[in-house]
Amino acid sequence: MKRLFKGAAAALGMSAMLLATLTGCGGKKGSNASAAAPSADTQSQKEPAEAEIKPDAISTVGPASGTHLDLWTFVELHSQHYAAMLEQWNKEHPDEQIQITFTTYPYGDMHNKLIMANQTGTGAPDICDVEIGQFPNFMLGNVQFVEMDKYIEPYKNNVVQSRLDIYGTKGKHYGIPFHVGATVMYYDDALLSKYGIDYKTIKTWDDFEKAGLKLKEATNGEVHMTGVDTGGTDWLWLSMAENKQDWTDANGHADIRINGVSDMIKMQKKWIDMGIAYPTPGGQIDTEAGYATVGDEKVAAFPKALWYMSRFLNYIPDQKERWAIAPCPVYKAGQPRSVGIGGTGTIVSLQSKHQDLAARFIVYAKLSLDGEKRIWEVLGFDPVNTDMWQDKSITHDKNNKYVAYFRTNPFDVLNEIKNEIGGIKAVSISSTINEQINLNVLNNCLEQGADVDSELQTAQDEIDIEQ
Repeated sequence: MKRLFKGAAAALGMSAMLLATLTGCGGKKGSNASAAAPSADTQSQKEPAEAEIKPDAISTVGPASGTHLDLWTFVELHSQHYAAMLEQWNKEHPDEQIQITFTTYPYGDMHNKLIMANQTGTGAPDICDVEIGQFPNFMLGNVQFVEMDKYIEPYKNNVVQSRLDIYGTKGKHYGIPFHVGATVMYYDDALLSKYGIDYKTIKTWDDFEKAGLKLKEATNGEVHMTGVDTGGTDWLWLSMAENKQDWTDANGHADIRINGVSDMIKMQKKWIDMGIAYPTPGGQIDTEAGYATVGDEKVAAFPKALWYMSRFLNYIPDQKERWAIAPCPVYKAGQPRSVGIGGTGTIVSLQSKHQDLAARFIVYAKLSLDGEKRIWEVLGFDPVNTDMWQDKSITHDKNNKYVAYFRTNPFDVLNEIKNEIGGIKAVSISSTINEQINLNVLNNCLEQGADVDSELQTAQDEIDIEQ
């Protein structure tokens, strides 16, 4: 029997874990429980009939005379991006007009529906968004998606490779990413400078700790340097990337007892004991309770992906020009300072009758400079095509709402860390790892003060049962 927290604590952990999975790609609309390949028994008893899976929204864009494609997504904002790029495609390709019907489903329903279509060999859309945590479910056995490498080729030298590799297997790539999701450190520079703390001098976690002690003394412990996650793995992903580690190997076998995991949890536990950190309300910073923590000036810094910029604008608009973005601290100088987190890989189904056209369109919509510009300006994602990072007319446009909000320019940071952005693989055992880490290890260690090595070993024993 798995050793899990019950009741409210478990519900909070699971909701925070799911939220962490979803929020990197544009919102929470239509999300529900994480999908997994259903067993035959589950299908017959619980799997909704196709007619019972009702979409949240359907729209059709493009001329009726164009080649018709179907596209499924779980985030309506994604459809809006594709629709805008479709209009531009049709202007530029008069001899290859496209019409697309966009259907937005709830998160779990869409992934389950796609799994069923793959299993039965019928009913799949031409194009579909697949969330990063779900992607491994579709890489098992004979992959039912179009290999995208030849379509990526014109952009490959300018695209962050670690983000391509996430959506593939055995050296082949099947999904086109929306963003890098590069993790950076967000510093409340207005708050820190008030107490004589210069975030630019923070290069290592030791520096971070010393700044935290200074802040604690100056505020009588009223303000913490940071909040630590008990319902998300972002800090651990960053630590593994800094140590050039992954908790799964090339064969998908998991070992969470690596120092990239244990060192971070032990350090965070130490910070809590020192009074410079505390468990973030809501389990992690990307929740309503987390936004309130930032808005109420309870924490001065935290690591999060660049897509978190939109959270500031949407939920904490009154802190404009207070916050700075910088590379993350490391354990020792010379380690990589970032990791890519979150994402959606857009695929083309082998069932499509228009595979080539669908693949060329989706690469155009997501990797071309025009597509990347819109992804940045509208969605607020850090684009994977680094060519755009060099265009200062876009990256330093003072009229851009993201550029205007922060004291530092996000693309200055991106260009500084562009060769230091690691990636942690999502594989079939990842959901079991997340369950054990979020519901057991982090809560037990950071909330209850349990021994880190002992908790990791117990969780590893549970993971070993599943692999």
